[in-house]
Amino acid sequence: MPRRQKAKNKSKFGHVAIAGRPNAGKSTLLNALLGTKLAIVSAKPQTTRSSIMGVATEKEGQIVFFDTPGIHRSDTLINRRMMQSVRASLEGKDLLLYVADAKMLSASGEVPEEEKQALDTLRRARDANAVPAFLVLNKVDLIDDKRLLLPRLEAFQSVFEFDELFPVSASKGEGVAALKRAILARLPEGEARFEEDYLTDMPEKNIAAEVVREQILRLTGEEVPHSVAVIVEKWEDKSNVTVVQASIVVEREGQKPILIGANGAMIKKIGTGARIQLEEMLGRKFFLELFVKVKPKWRENESFLNELGWQNTSEGK
Repeated sequence: MPRRQKAKNKSKFGHVAIAGRPNAGKSTLLNALLGTKLAIVSAKPQTTRSSIMGVATEKEGQIVFFDTPGIHRSDTLINRRMMQSVRASLEGKDLLLYVADAKMLSASGEVPEEEKQALDTLRRARDANAVPAFLVLNKVDLIDDKRLLLPRLEAFQSVFEFDELFPVSASKGEGVAALKRAILARLPEGEARFEEDYLTDMPEKNIAAEVVREQILRLTGEEVPHSVAVIVEKWEDKSNVTVVQASIVVEREGQKPILIGANGAMIKKIGTGARIQLEEMLGRKFFLELFVKVKPKWRENESFLNELGWQNTSEGK
């Protein structure tokens, strides 16, 4: 399990949900707030498929963050499961963060209709629990003319009455420290509930599966990413190495050679990248063996989604 640097004199404690549209940079923000990598990231939307819990322990207090899948249309079983995870993660929190991509707005700062629909999901959670909500306008480093930021912030505020507004660049770390200070200021007083070096409740097997999937998202084209799942079939801790066997599951036979590559070059590249990342995150040696399997229409297969860990069938719309 990843560990964090210790801190003392904690006085605040609370739970904070991170929500937003796909590809807004929620997972990048989570990693920046934690000060270490936990959630996988890629340039492709819907990288995060389930809620990820990460604990940040500071001298002022302890924050339990929940990264969530991007808010999107629930047109398939897997998407309904993802949206159910979003709604569950927004419930009972002390503070809500809504992450928006600054580049997605027009020069006038007009909020797109998809963003307004996503904000409706946040509004229902905020109103049900009477908790504060912050706007985190992300990727501001990609806006050359900073005078355009104020109209964008004002446009969001006209659609949803946020308690505070924060322009940040999660990838560059700009504005993240100020955001964290504001979060701590809003949290209730309380004692820490986790050890000072605790980072996440995610099992190491799940971390390994996500790291493999991250490499697939980065190295393959649009033909594969959304139809791929990773299952750890074997995990054996030996004295000097952890042996892992994992299956990469795709929906169509034509996707299998894409992942394997000529003479196994692609799957070797995926495995090497994932092994290096795992060793950096978990601090020990790994031997990683990957296989590719075909399971048609797995994203609509309830029993298979349960096998992946999404057992809750209260799907909603």
